[in-house]
Amino acid sequence: MHTFLASSSMQLSVPPNHFQPMKIVALGDSLIYGFGDPEKGGWIEQLRRWWMLPDSAGHVLYNLGVRGDRTQQVAQRLEVEFRHRGELRNRVPDLIILSVGVNDSARLARPDGRSYTDFTVFEKEIASLLDLAQQLCPVLFVGMVPVDEAKMPFLDCFYYNHAEQYRYKEATRIACTKRQIPYLDIFEQWMGRGESWRLKRLSEDGLHPNTLGYQALLEDVINWDAITSVGKAHATYHSQFDYHLKPS
Repeated sequence: MHTFLASSSMQLSVPPNHFQPMKIVALGDSLIYGFGDPEKGGWIEQLRRWWMLPDSAGHVLYNLGVRGDRTQQVAQRLEVEFRHRGELRNRVPDLIILSVGVNDSARLARPDGRSYTDFTVFEKEIASLLDLAQQLCPVLFVGMVPVDEAKMPFLDCFYYNHAEQYRYKEATRIACTKRQIPYLDIFEQWMGRGESWRLKRLSEDGLHPNTLGYQALLEDVINWDAITSVGKAHATYHSQFDYHLKPS
């Protein structure tokens, strides 16, 4: 597998003199926060550092991930989180990256216990979150990573399993499709790579990716067509805007 530094053809890394750097926020749970990767801090942190390099696009990226968050909690803090942050003060982002849902899918106390978030409630909450985010700016959604079922329960209480993960991620994917929000189906991609491949990329807790896992997740994201499209669209917009500002 290629390393991140070898992926320098990433279209969002257009030199900053080609267009204005984007202001991006990433909201969600521990997958955004990067828990499980003490070496590199997760895929969002690596992307943030990449965009700080002198020859990069210079995009501003805020990591607003919170461990344990469910969909309702992310929706509740959506605008409050970025309204007072540096370059985003008193403005909306150019792009929101969302990744949430795995915590909603957990069964409590036992493998067949009640869902942490009732599925019908989740469908309403994910729809509300997507609508709220889409009213602000373009949105991308990065799906959940499949867990190691053999390591459950997590924290002696939360039972995650592939069947429930599939159900909740499908609801999310369908909700995104209805709104024309690009959805990256990490669950399907990782399941398709086989158990041995997956287990090498999960932490001992069986829930969070390890450093190698976040590296794989990062590469999945930067090779995603939707990321390419957003970067090009933003560049086109600012190129046209800059052109009209030029004196005749």
